[in-house]
Amino acid sequence: MFDIDKERLGAFIAELRKEKGDTQKELADKLFLSNKAVSKWETGASIPDTTLLIPLAEILGVSVTELLTYQRIAPSTPIDSNQVEDLVKAAITYTEEEQSKIFHNRRQWIFIYFLCLFLCLAEIILLYLGSQFHIDYFIFIGMSVFFGAYFCIFAKPKLPTYYDENKINIYSDGIFRMNVPGVSFNNSNWPHVLQAIRCWSVISIAGYPILCFLTAILLPDELWRIGSYGILILYLVGLFLPVYHAGRKYQ
Repeated sequence: MFDIDKERLGAFIAELRKEKGDTQKELADKLFLSNKAVSKWETGASIPDTTLLIPLAEILGVSVTELLTYQRIAPSTPIDSNQVEDLVKAAITYTEEEQSKIFHNRRQWIFIYFLCLFLCLAEIILLYLGSQFHIDYFIFIGMSVFFGAYFCIFAKPKLPTYYDENKINIYSDGIFRMNVPGVSFNNSNWPHVLQAIRCWSVISIAGYPILCFLTAILLPDELWRIGSYGILILYLVGLFLPVYHAGRKYQ
């Protein structure tokens, strides 16, 4: 069985790119990707998605077979059908491995989400029994639960290709909308943005009841409303900054 050697493939891509006189950014632009994606290929950190193999090979001036065998093949050289089949299987297997990783990652986040949701419900019950629960808490907790459910359970791990081809700072999926000025969403930064939102969601689900409780007991009644606004600002900033940082860093 033929296995894709990430380092050899990356070195071959780098060699072909340099022969064409392209920089990593120029090659990435032709594929509507970020230069960081090309850098990861060339260092062996990852390999191109199977949907990119044909356009990548065409841009580099080789066949897909040559690309996956890390060498140029003379036109007169016969290609063993078994070798071609192994190459196809290797590409499919790699895709299946990526899908498996995505599945296990999502399953882990679903477990973390429901664990934090359980902790949140337990905290709400304790606050209610201690007469320290305000109805306004539902604003923050409800938003956290909604965001957490969507991003931990339902959010897609990859964006449509038109996000890579255009600079789009609005993420849209059904009724869900997210606009982050200064950040263009694409498949290079989306996994990191998704990770940031998931972390923020589960932390806020488990932590905001405690924060609200501390605000209620530490502030006088006449200042509690001001404190609740402060929590709202902290809540929104706590979401925006990690998303902005991840989006800009990996854009």
